Amino acid sequence: MGYFGLASQLKLFDRLDQWMRRRIRMCYWKQWRRPKRRREMLIRLGVPRRQAIRHARSRQSYWHMSRTIASGVGLTNAWLAEQGLISMKTLWAQLAPLRGIA
Repeated sequence: MGYFGLASQLKLFDRLDQWMRRRIRMCYWKQWRRPKRRREMLIRLGVPRRQAIRHARSRQSYWHMSRTIASGVGLTNAWLAEQGLISMKTLWAQLAPLRGIA
């Protein structure tokens, strides 16, 4: 962030944040491995049971499943922040005084 913090392109950091969140969702999906575990975790995260079952049994790729409604409902941005994900956009905004723009 030290080097790129001087850039004045907020959209760049917004897109980077979106990509990182999707990548982390994909890693969680891959970590859960089995459909039973995926279903349990999605239900625990607040996804409706029927939708959790449908998504847990899907044979789509990890990357595709990271963009589904179920992963968006269960693995929300707030939940990812609780897990320790730091937003690049927030860090960029904190460096605004260094760039001379507010």
